Amino acid sequence: MRSEAAVTGIGMITPAGLTTESTWATVCQGHSLARTDPDLAGLPVDISCRVDGFDADAVHGRRLARRLDRFIHLALVAAQQAVRDAELDPATWNAPRVAVILGVGGNSMHSYFREFEVLSEGHPELVSPLALPRSVPSMAAAEVAIALDARGPNFTVASACASGATALAVAAEMVTSGACDIALAGGAESGLSPMTVTSFQQMHALSERTDAPHRASRPFDVDRDGFVLAEGAAVLVLEHPRNALRRGADQRALLCGHASTSDAYHPVAPHPEGTGVEHALRTALQESGLHARDIGHINAHGTSTPFGDKAEARALHRVFGPVPPPVTAPKSILGHALGAAGAIEAALTVLTQQHQLIPPTANLDRQDGDWELDIVTQAPRATAINASVSNAFGFGGQNTVLVFAEA
Repeated sequence: MRSEAAVTGIGMITPAGLTTESTWATVCQGHSLARTDPDLAGLPVDISCRVDGFDADAVHGRRLARRLDRFIHLALVAAQQAVRDAELDPATWNAPRVAVILGVGGNSMHSYFREFEVLSEGHPELVSPLALPRSVPSMAAAEVAIALDARGPNFTVASACASGATALAVAAEMVTSGACDIALAGGAESGLSPMTVTSFQQMHALSERTDAPHRASRPFDVDRDGFVLAEGAAVLVLEHPRNALRRGADQRALLCGHASTSDAYHPVAPHPEGTGVEHALRTALQESGLHARDIGHINAHGTSTPFGDKAEARALHRVFGPVPPPVTAPKSILGHALGAAGAIEAALTVLTQQHQLIPPTANLDRQDGDWELDIVTQAPRATAINASVSNAFGFGGQNTVLVFAEA
């Protein structure tokens, strides 16, 4: 028997919207949200996908907002939304049985950047005592636990751009094993500091279409040249299906299979044949008890990098045959939110399955001829979906695949 974790709540804050509903509606429109970023003025790459209209002082209160860094602001919003969506009450839940597992790709550089300037100017006494606790990756999960009185297991997963998906996989194991009753799991990231952007640009990982930001992110397109950095957060509430049924919770989907593998190939480049991806796909499907033919939709990692998209497409063909299930690549619209991306796209995969509607991929004009996929473009596609796959990969050859089925 396959082990399953029920998704009973979703919270999202992304460049597409401040809520799950607004994010879903905008993603279904299929237009890229990349634009010139005034905060990156003067850099060789000055485009990004930011979360607009979010006032941390208004949402969290000025005192708390000042104590936290941007990625934690976003994590708190997503977690609180997810708990409300699941119709859970932190005042009455069994707090020691509630876990928080979040994925964060790396240290936030927003606050550190300012503190480094103070230190380099010879004023160590002016460095904020909050510099560490507002910025280290583990504090996203810690602050969510403090805000919601979740006293169970609490930690952060770091597997580069697969972090959010890996956190969901770890949380599902904890729920199904009985280590906790409820897990708030997902990812949060805001990698839009000048240093972060410059570092990725120096690696030639970013699109340099700064004259046409809305055309920059183009997964699987023959003219792709890199991704657009983004920020955001998504948190899913996971419960054992038996517990969800007992309390009458709406089960949005079942996380019924997952796998994590390593390419063990290169610090930043994927294996050119996607062998680690293929292994993760086959293992996740085997764990789910499903076959490749049962999958009706694939949410691709699809970063818009020349080598990454090709490796993913090759792996999909080997696992699913000459005509893989319909594919979408949300980074074409939302940009790449690094450690949060896997969680955001897992949430979108659940919504796709619920609505039986696949959002389109933006900016796909022409695929490479030797590995074409059935990529949804132009407009959402209505189709029957009983099970879906969500892919997330990262530097160091990190691969995580999640399989969702109807509840």
